[in-house]
Amino acid sequence: MSELTPDLLRELVAEARLAPSVHNIQPTRWRLLGDGRLALVDATAVRAPVADPAGHDVLVSHGAALEGMSLALNRRGLAITAMTTIEQTLSPQFAALCSFAIRQGVAPDPLAGHVAHRMSWRGKFVASPDDPAPLVQLAVARDDLICICHRQAIAEIAGWADQAEFSFVHGDDYRAELLDWMRLSPSHPHYLLDGLNRDALAMSAVEATAARFVLGSLFRPLDRLGLAAALLADRAKTASASAIVLFCRPVGEDPLTTGRHFYRSWLEIDRAGLVACPISALADHPEFNDRLRKLGKVGADLRLVNVFRVGRPAKPLKPRHYRLPVDRLIV
Repeated sequence: MSELTPDLLRELVAEARLAPSVHNIQPTRWRLLGDGRLALVDATAVRAPVADPAGHDVLVSHGAALEGMSLALNRRGLAITAMTTIEQTLSPQFAALCSFAIRQGVAPDPLAGHVAHRMSWRGKFVASPDDPAPLVQLAVARDDLICICHRQAIAEIAGWADQAEFSFVHGDDYRAELLDWMRLSPSHPHYLLDGLNRDALAMSAVEATAARFVLGSLFRPLDRLGLAAALLADRAKTASASAIVLFCRPVGEDPLTTGRHFYRSWLEIDRAGLVACPISALADHPEFNDRLRKLGKVGADLRLVNVFRVGRPAKPLKPRHYRLPVDRLIV
């Protein structure tokens, strides 16, 4: 077993925190235990209860962070070993979910080098000559990804995505929670720390201001006029994708395991030279989830966990991650 020093732990957490989480809420913390094991800790107050009432997305987010830690260790020739489930309350604010030891000697993971580059691309994709190679690479690398590439199907799914998202946004509580996690002005105290800021959302200052009102005080009047749905539509961006990718995992799988594979799938997309944006509403909406299952011929033993739109970015990618300071993530 390898010993974790405080300095090494800080380095590891700095990389592990680059993993994706629902609404970028970052619920994962880390604690070095007395026996030298490292515990993954849930910050129990960090939630999105309207968007994620069952807490499944939070657990998937923890799984992604766990994989992020595994990748950070791998870059240093280390690996997770002897992992055990704890589910132990540490304080009113924190609960340990699992712990593990660290061992030396591990083969390099080809995805570890893509961690710093991966990010959500919420802009349009560039039209490019048909090149199946990146999607073939994905299909070979992952058996839990189903690529839908037909242009007519992508256009139809783009409409479904707007309908699914609007069905959730129509709820006052959902919009309030979403706005609470959005940082639409650089003056927001958490702009660089967590949530969804306007840079991450690929919004201009004008678009961000408009979003604040459309999702806030003007939503009901605009909805009565039949304008709200059109103003919030993302159809053009989704329709510009090279493919819609379905992320499917076995029914009943532990959400931490699902989260680990979710992160690796997204890194494989980056490795293939593509960028991606999750369209979670399509997976969360029962009707559209069922339509996509039929379209992608998803077996009954698999759960459609999430959906990506993927393609090549319309402008050079400058990855930037908005994350909490390392000191706040070690408890």
